[in-house]
Amino acid sequence: MVDLIHPGGIIPNLKVTSKKQALQEMARRAADLTGQSEREIFDVLLGRERLGTTGVGHGIAIPHGKLPYLDRLYGGFARLCYSIEFESIDERPVDLIFLLLAPELAETNHLNLEALARVSRLLRNKGICDKLRRTDRVDSIYALLTAPRTSQAA
Repeated sequence: MVDLIHPGGIIPNLKVTSKKQALQEMARRAADLTGQSEREIFDVLLGRERLGTTGVGHGIAIPHGKLPYLDRLYGGFARLCYSIEFESIDERPVDLIFLLLAPELAETNHLNLEALARVSRLLRNKGICDKLRRTDRVDSIYALLTAPRTSQAA
């Protein structure tokens, strides 16, 4: 995960009241990291949500999208202060969000899917999610997200 996220991409106490607000704040942080337009990132994320929710259940959302001028994959993470409605597949509110932005290039599609699978595997770990929910320190969150793990089948 160290290739996807760094401490600057972590928001440890995001205070939002809606899915749209959460995506706006994530887009703002991602714009700082990527040098891309905040509006373009937000539009890509909103467009992806229109195709179907990225709320994967158990209080977790993994919004993602592709941008034409990215040079690599970028990740961001937010721990919300309050759970919000996210139209999740299990109808539960969300309090952990992992953002994934990928280059639009066709030859990177397998890398994009691999990254999405890695994030999904990580956040399926209830123990890790419990620890993420209990800390509001960037360094602790970063350590939890990037700790080496044994490989497991998806």
